[in-house]
Amino acid sequence: MTVAALLLAGGRGMRAGGDIPKQYQKIGGKPILRRAVEAFLASPSIGLVQVVIHQDDDALYRDAIEGLVLPDPVYGGAERHLSALCGLESLETHAPKTVLIHDAARPFVDQALIERVINSTKQGQGAIPALPVSDTLKRVDSEGFIEATVDRSSLWRAQTPQGFEFSDILRAHQMRGTENPTDDAALFETAGGRVVIVQGEERNIKVTAPEDFERSAQMLNSNEKLVRVGNGFDVHRFGPGDHVMLCGIKVPHDHGLIGHSDADVALHALTDAILGAVGAGDIGQHFPPSDDRWKGAPSHVFVKEAAQHVLNAGGQIHNVDVTIIGERPKVGPFREQMRASVASMLGVPPTRVNIKATTTEKLGFAGRSEGLAAQATASVGLPVE
Repeated sequence: MTVAALLLAGGRGMRAGGDIPKQYQKIGGKPILRRAVEAFLASPSIGLVQVVIHQDDDALYRDAIEGLVLPDPVYGGAERHLSALCGLESLETHAPKTVLIHDAARPFVDQALIERVINSTKQGQGAIPALPVSDTLKRVDSEGFIEATVDRSSLWRAQTPQGFEFSDILRAHQMRGTENPTDDAALFETAGGRVVIVQGEERNIKVTAPEDFERSAQMLNSNEKLVRVGNGFDVHRFGPGDHVMLCGIKVPHDHGLIGHSDADVALHALTDAILGAVGAGDIGQHFPPSDDRWKGAPSHVFVKEAAQHVLNAGGQIHNVDVTIIGERPKVGPFREQMRASVASMLGVPPTRVNIKATTTEKLGFAGRSEGLAAQATASVGLPVE
């Protein structure tokens, strides 16, 4: 496991109002915490999502994440930095290379932002999303009179998730002195680390006050997505072998499939479908068979790269549908394994993946059992331009 996400949900959130902590209150019919958790679960780069909660919130937490597969929550401390330390120490047995620490009260973190933070994190260097300050800033005295106008040219508004090498940020927390930092980047800087800014998102707000709930509801209503659909088709002929790869699953058969990579005809069709949905060309452009790097390569590499193109465009995969065409082998016994396999590659729930098979009534090359074909369709949501 390379990247873990640590969501801090142990605060009381009194300024937000309401009868329960703000992270368990709902926006658009869904708890704030659940929206944040789902964003990280949907990321193909995240291997583990760990939530830190207040010890009094067990029931609220269980209700909020019902149906999601998560490890047991960790109980936090009285201050944010203590909760972060508890969460980090709980990850030691998993030994992630990188950890993203996120305020659970930020429900609108998107996939592209998560990837930007991960890609800019390395040993000795943390990464945080931030936005430049656009308002004029004034420094005032104790009576409320302006003393000076502050130069805003180098000032940024910090957001989360904040990314660090796991061992770096754990050490920084364990070495903390008497300071009470407001975010993990400040603690990391104090410990001698350097932190780089990546572009944040205006939508990545932290729900703090009652008016933020109304703003969040408006954001949900205005979150228009352009739905685009891509199609893919591929064919591979049979050759020597004792199995075929289909959707990343090894299926026993009296022949193999011939191809430059592992010849997973279903994943090749799916790769083309995803690339087509975002106008990113085709599998041959990105993984040419003339390139020895892809000789014998597992085809899940191609699918994950195609999914990354969706993330880079600020989009998300809604669903995919794959049809395997041939007389044999039989797909039915392996269907659910295939669904789970593809869902894992794409970072989506298996309910968004459909796998089916058909024959050609013994007509054509597939009907003569000379090979297999596959076709795939992918739908993605992209920001309206």
